Amino acid sequence: MQAFQNDINRFEKLGAQVLGVSADSLETHEDFVKKLGLNFSLLVDKGSIRKIYGSGRLTYLIDHSGILRYVHKGMPANDRLLQEIGNLQYF
Repeated sequence: MQAFQNDINRFEKLGAQVLGVSADSLETHEDFVKKLGLNFSLLVDKGSIRKIYGSGRLTYLIDHSGILRYVHKGMPANDRLLQEIGNLQYF
């Protein structure tokens, strides 16, 4: 999460919205946001997001139409994600 925060301005310049998702409680998310100084939202998933997209450490790029365009297992390099986001500008 900290890696995303470190490049938040680069993501936002491309029109991307960064969101974190986990099954942790709202209180846990709030503590995590404060501890890491995150400027993006963390969503509490009660299972519906995992059911649609899968579980584990996954990163998704979803375009403005809601179409899943890219999936990465594990923690991707931000430069790679930024490149993929740039590629979405053509859809």
